[in-house]
Amino acid sequence: MKSTRPLQILVLCTGNSARSLIGEALLNHHATGKWQAYSAGSQPKGVPHPMAIRTLQTHGIETKTLRSKSWDEFTTTQSPHLDVVITVCDNAASEVCPIWHGSPITVHWGITDPAAVTGTESQQLLAFEATYATLNRRIQRMTTLSLALDNDSQLHAQLSALASLG
Repeated sequence: MKSTRPLQILVLCTGNSARSLIGEALLNHHATGKWQAYSAGSQPKGVPHPMAIRTLQTHGIETKTLRSKSWDEFTTTQSPHLDVVITVCDNAASEVCPIWHGSPITVHWGITDPAAVTGTESQQLLAFEATYATLNRRIQRMTTLSLALDNDSQLHAQLSALASLG
């Protein structure tokens, strides 16, 4: 996968309000010209989860452009040519995805949904912090990979291995 342009990465989840938005924001924050990230959901909530935004802002991550959107936005001829699709929830990983332009590599990084946590505000914020920490570890390690590989299966293996970084 040799390319002079940044890799186009789509982070998918069902609701596109928490995990996938955090992934999009972190990928773009750590991009250093290597990739451009987007996020989407099969059944988007329509708005970012307030605690996802709060968590990102606490860590100094830009949130102004984040919005909950449908994966349909990435299936048109005007959509970015996707190189990688990362699913972050088991529902999205098992759903029949649309046909993406570019025949992207697809990997699964299963992460527990922080928006599903009930309890006190502190308990909920801890869940969002855990999601942030997991995604940040994986994405920080991703920045060390050579993403311009000749072999898609090599890139798939490297990106898939990042899922083990709890």
